[in-house]
Parts: sequence; structure tokens; C-alpha cells
Amino acid sequence: MIVQSDDRYKSDARYKMVEKTMKKLNYDRSALIETLHTAQETFGYLENETLKFVARRLKLPYSKVYGVATFYHFFRLKPKGKHTVVVCMGTACYIKGADKILAKMEEKFGIKAGETTKDNLISLISARCVGSCSLAPIAIYDNKPIGNLGLEQSIEELKGLLDD
Repeated sequence: MIVQSDDRYKSDARYKMVEKTMKKLNYDRSALIETLHTAQETFGYLENETLKFVARRLKLPYSKVYGVATFYHFFRLKPKGKHTVVVCMGTACYIKGADKILAKMEEKFGIKAGETTKDNLISLISARCVGSCSLAPIAIYDNKPIGNLGLEQSIEELKGLLDD
């Protein structure tokens, strides 16, 4: 059974790319984060099979690999939407209403933070802090930061993405 799944990994060029990163780093356990970055770049996101592959090849428990993948906000366990919105939930942003902005977006698009709409148009992400406290509250729309964001403006910016 394991041989068959290993054959599948060997025939998939994407797994070969991930393997190449691990090999370059001598399959060291400390190569986990860099390996996960390579896997996400290669696959677009980190699915369970990919995490299991990395765990096996680096001789790490799956729980450790999954824990790292879910701890850092830059790793995704599901495919990303065409557009991405990251709402900062750091202290300054939260105090200035980021929680209400996030709730409004969740309600408007029928998804929770960390999810993608069914049509794969929008991925909504909350971040612990984006490091722009002077612009609080701030959201990042397709890598474009919008600071001093108002509740209605947050939805208008999203509509603007969809109209492009």
C-alpha cells in the first residue's frame, strides 16, 4: 500500500519539486517551514496528502507538520480565491473597529475568515497584525493596503475588486 502511494509521489512533478527542497536541506527537520513554502508555491495550498508526504520524508509526526501549517497565517490548507482580502485584527485595528469590518464582510459574502466563497472569487483572511498600526483599521485587498478603513468603504473596496 505504501509503495503505491510512493509511486504516485514519484510520478507527480510537483512532489519532485518539494523533494528537491528537502534534499537540498539534507532532509533536516529544521527544513519544515521552507519545505512547506515550496509545497504551497508548487500546489497553491497545502492539502492533507502533501502534509503527510512532508511529514514522512522529514521523519516528523504529522501533528507537528499540521501544527506548523495551521499556526502561521501565510500557509493555506484550502485553495485561494481569485481575490484575497486580509483584515488586520491587531490591537490598534481591533480597537478602531476591525472586528465589525470583518463581521460585515463575512455576512456580505457568506463566509468566515479563513474561507473562500463557493465561486472561488474571494478568500477572506484575518491576520494578527500587518504592522501598519498608524493606518488602523487596515485591510489588504489583493496586496493593496487600504488604511483608515470605514465599514461601508470595506465593502465598496471588495466590490471594486469584483468589477475589475
